[in-house]
Amino acid sequence: MIPPPPAAWPGLDGNGVGCREKIRVLNENHAEVAQVLRDAFDDAVLMGVDEAAMRDILLGMVQGLESPKRAVR
Repeated sequence: MIPPPPAAWPGLDGNGVGCREKIRVLNENHAEVAQVLRDAFDDAVLMGVDEAAMRDILLGMVQGLESPKRAVR
């Protein structure tokens, strides 16, 4: 089961993000990503992909994400 979004989204200053609109967008993004991950995982397993291998593939995708802050210079 994919965990729910955090009770507070951690900000750069160590405090939680306070803007309601940002929290709404973050929660919506969490729900969308959770659904896509669930669908991709289910499809792969039902098509014969090893569960552990698919978890590693999905984890690798997350670990490979580059920060958008690096692109802005």
